Amino acid sequence: MPLRVVLMGTGDFAVPPFRAVLESSHQVVAALTQPDKTGRGHHQHVNVVKQLAESFNVPVLQPERVNRPEILEQLRSFNADVFLVAAYGQILRPALLEIPRLGAFNLHGSLLPRHRGAAPVQYSIWKGDTVTGVTIFQIELALDSGPMIGKVETPIGAKETSGELMLRLADLSVPLTLDSLSRLENGTAHFERQNESLVTLSPKIAREDGIIQWKQTGREIDCQVRAMQPWPKASTTLQRPGHPDLRCIIQDVDVLASYNGPSTAHPGNLTVDHGRMIVRTGEGAVEILKLQPEGRKAVDNRSFLNGNPMPDGSCFV
Repeated sequence: MPLRVVLMGTGDFAVPPFRAVLESSHQVVAALTQPDKTGRGHHQHVNVVKQLAESFNVPVLQPERVNRPEILEQLRSFNADVFLVAAYGQILRPALLEIPRLGAFNLHGSLLPRHRGAAPVQYSIWKGDTVTGVTIFQIELALDSGPMIGKVETPIGAKETSGELMLRLADLSVPLTLDSLSRLENGTAHFERQNESLVTLSPKIAREDGIIQWKQTGREIDCQVRAMQPWPKASTTLQRPGHPDLRCIIQDVDVLASYNGPSTAHPGNLTVDHGRMIVRTGEGAVEILKLQPEGRKAVDNRSFLNGNPMPDGSCFV
């Protein structure tokens, strides 16, 4: 018999799997998402999960605090078999997790137990992983620690950013989600405990995580630049003799195995070589391919150099 499902999610990551469940034989009885946000100029941000659920005439709840007694009572009234969670954004307490007949299950953007926490996709790139994926697991009180019922793996592209990887993982989670619900429906789901010795954490990304430390290796800087897109973006400050400091967002780099600039150069020192911007790192170097000066549009390295002379001693700090 098809399952009665409550969907709980907020961002773009939730949309493909939620749409697949809405279009399946399962009965989605409600959708929970974060309250609407108002940006600058009182502009209302589009809540994509709310928009999706309403297009299927599914009731939408947007509680400020999902664990309040009156919300729990509403959730009980749906008589759900499963709560399906994807990037919801609130901690689910035991009283809530006990409501669905078969349990609450979370779609997580990494291969657990690696990268438990709020930012698994960013950390997969930032920490130099070559493979990642999506895990669906039963939610327990401890952070992302519950037994797993399915995984899907995928290589990380050499130039892939967090934003690009997030959208790709969302699409990859669709068959995983439908298969997992089918196995829960027919009683064949296999619950696998996580190996606690392999746990790593991926706490929420902070703005300062985007500041580039040039003493890192070239590979580490490349990973940071890609991991911090679309937010908070990788940033640095350009210092040039005779010019004011200029904050820049670095959008794309190439890793160079060796550095052929001045032997006295320190990490962050900049060399211009036939229109190329080469920056010394803690190990090797990187070539800046695309950057965005503060308050201006993003440009490639040659366009930037055309309007910004680089006297000897120029560096990023």
